Amino acid sequence: MISFTLNGKKTELDVPPQMPLLWVIRDVVKLTGTKFGCGMALCGACTVHLDGVAMRSCITPISAVEGKTVTTIEGLAPKEAPHPCQRAWSELSVPQCGYCQSGQIMSAAALLATKPEPTDEDIDSAMSGNLCRCGTYPRIRAAIHQAAALSKKGGTP
Repeated sequence: MISFTLNGKKTELDVPPQMPLLWVIRDVVKLTGTKFGCGMALCGACTVHLDGVAMRSCITPISAVEGKTVTTIEGLAPKEAPHPCQRAWSELSVPQCGYCQSGQIMSAAALLATKPEPTDEDIDSAMSGNLCRCGTYPRIRAAIHQAAALSKKGGTP
């Protein structure tokens, strides 16, 4: 049995310890916001938070989350009070196809948690491992700046 907290709920699962966290999230728990992209931690589509730090769930064995807290896009904020990143993404119409966007938002939220007023260089560095085939990078950067401003006005990253 693997015990951890998933999106604020204590979770205990009987799964093979080497099973990637991504497949536990998607196939066992049935939360499909976290996406499979490359399976090699290169694209960022599978990004979740592990104890508040952005990480790639496709290469993380479920055994690595024992006793820890995992947050997926579904647990980032309640629908009635979206996270500043989610609000900014929507307000600026960031997604084109949208496939990579949950991973982008999770990486951006982790960045804002450590750097509430990131520079363009901070953003580029933090987001460099998140790929967007549609090329929405300028809108992603603008949304991160807007989310930072929203956070200062009373939202919490």
